[in-house]
This record gives sequence, C-alpha cells and structure tokens, in this order.
Amino acid sequence: MPAGLHIDDKSVSPLVRKGAAWAWRLLVILAALVALLWLIKRLEVIVVPFALATILTALLLPAVDFLDRRGAPRGGAVALVLLTGIAVVGGILSFVISQFVEGTPELVEQVTRSIDGVRDWLISGPLHLSREQIDNAGDAAIEALQNNQERLTTGALSTAGTITEIVTGALLMLFTLIFLLHGGRNIFGFVTLIFPDHVRERVRDAGRAGFRSLIGFVRATFLVALVDAVGIGTGLAIMGVPLALPLASLVFLGAFIPLVGAVVTGFLAVIVALIAKGFIYALITLGLIVAVQQLEGHVLQPLVMGRAVSIHPLAIVLAIAGGGVLAGIVGALLAVPTMAFLNSAVRVLLARDPAAEEARQEAEGDDGAIIDAEADDVEPAKE
Repeated sequence: MPAGLHIDDKSVSPLVRKGAAWAWRLLVILAALVALLWLIKRLEVIVVPFALATILTALLLPAVDFLDRRGAPRGGAVALVLLTGIAVVGGILSFVISQFVEGTPELVEQVTRSIDGVRDWLISGPLHLSREQIDNAGDAAIEALQNNQERLTTGALSTAGTITEIVTGALLMLFTLIFLLHGGRNIFGFVTLIFPDHVRERVRDAGRAGFRSLIGFVRATFLVALVDAVGIGTGLAIMGVPLALPLASLVFLGAFIPLVGAVVTGFLAVIVALIAKGFIYALITLGLIVAVQQLEGHVLQPLVMGRAVSIHPLAIVLAIAGGGVLAGIVGALLAVPTMAFLNSAVRVLLARDPAAEEARQEAEGDDGAIIDAEADDVEPAKE
C-alpha cells in the first residue's frame, strides 16, 4: 500500500500538489477566522463596549498621563478627564438638540413651500399633469409609508431587550474605560504573561506600537472631523441654510467613519440647502463640501496621520464595507481603527529580531569556516 500510494503521489502534477497544499491550509485559516467571527458575534455585547472603550482610551490617555506627570493622583486625573469629557459632549448635544428643535419648524415651512412650488410646476409646466394625478400619487406614497410603518420604525430601540443591551454595554464601556485609563499598561503586561519568555517582549512591543498608531489615528480623526464640521458649518451659516449647527454636528460625527461618513452627512446638507434655499445654494454647498474634502485628503490626512498610520484607501473602503456587512454601523465605525492597530502590531511581530538575525549570521559564518577548513584538509589527501 505505501508503495502504491507513493506512485500515485508521483503521478499527480506538482502544480496540483502545491495547489492542494495551499488549499487545505487556506481552508484551515478560513475556518479559524469564521470561528473567531462567530465568537465575536456571540460576545458582541462585550466585544463592542471593550473596543469602544479602547478607542476612547487612546483619545483620553494622553491627557491623563499629562496630569499624572504633573503630580496629580492617577485616580483624580482619570476622574477629571472623564467628567470634563462628559460635560463637553453633554453640553454640545444639548445645544445641538435645542437648535434642532428651534429650527425644525422653519425648515418644515420651507419644505411645504417647496412642495407647493413643485406641485404648481408639475401642473403649469411642460408636463401638464392634473391636480388629481398629483393627489393620487401623493396618496399612494402616504399609503405605502403607512403600510410599511412597522417595518420602517422597528429598529434597535424597538424592544426592551435591546434597550437593556445598550444600557449594559454603555455601563460596561464606562467601567472598562476607567480601568484602562487608570492601569491599562499593567493589565496589558499581565495578559502578555501567557506568552513564552522568548516572544513575550516582542508581543508587548507589538501591542505598544499598535496602540500608538491607534492614538495617532484617533487624534487625526478628531482633528479632521472638527475641521470638516467647522468649515461646512460656517459655510452653511453664512449662506443662511437652516439647521446649520445640527448639520455641522452630523458632519463631525460622520467624519469618524472615514471616506463614507463625511460624504453621506455632507449629502444630507446639500439636500437641506436644496429644499430650503434652492438649486444655486445646493451647488454652492456641494462645492463647499468638495473643497473641505480636498483640504482633508491632501493636507490634513498626510500631515496629521503620518506614515505610522498610513493605510491604503482601497483597504479602508474594503474594511468599512466588511465591517458594515458583519456588524452594521458599529462594524463600519470600528473597522478602520482595528486595521490601524493591526497594521502596526503585525509589522512589529513580523519584523526580524536584530539579535536573532545577528546570531544567525554568526552561525552561518562559523559553518562556512568549518566547511572551508574541511575542504582544505581534503584537497591534500587527494593529491
């Protein structure tokens, strides 16, 4: 049987054998990835808060370290930074919501006037539609919305169980953030004790490099989002577009999803400008958004991100798409930070160890000397 099997192996083309070897190895890797994604999905209520807490830690840790170096107690520095951040975010949200509530009636009135203008154009314009046809079309649209109201309104907040998960995740994220800010380095050092001694320091270096990239990414994203929001919000306010501040806030939040978020929220600003001010102002808004995006892409991103966090745009698009397919908005939000972390961490893990490389070269040099000596001993014997 072994001889026959050996003959069968030889009868197979080398290309087929190599392809089969690659195939089963790739299948094993794919199975491991699927198992990992399944586990993450099952533990989503834990993984997502931890990931968000890690990103927030990258944003707030430099401030905590600064206060710690100035002699403030570590716990007090964590409390001060967290309370300041909560107060700032809460104040911004309260102001935005109040402005949105105040500006909505004006926008609704302008939308009503725009709808009336469109209706008059459809009747008296080149289409010459009758009022009855327009009313029937409007009634059909309203009926379609009413028939699908349950499907449109059922979302993440429709069940008490989902609300409980959100509250639980928020509390878990807060507690995780507190402990990571207070003693995240000690936690990471303890976790890496599971690795063997000869690779433990390499793993720790990889973790530090990945976290530094994450800090750089969060800082750069925050600055880019702020510039986008200020630039677009200022332009909308100058043009007198309603809800300029809420739209700027949406642009700020959307900018945290690279390439996609700012475009979507900017398109919403164009729609509001079109409804409220007309076609010319919509074109001006579109030009403003394109100009801000060009400033972001050609000046801010290269200047702030730096080479340590540089990721190819195609990789960003694929990561956002994959994250969105697997985990929706949260997946799209976490995809690029995760890639930024892994990009630097994997580079450190795969980099050659200088000490090991030097030892290998010395060993190869010694082996070469021995071989040469043996060859010298052999030659005279032949003579």
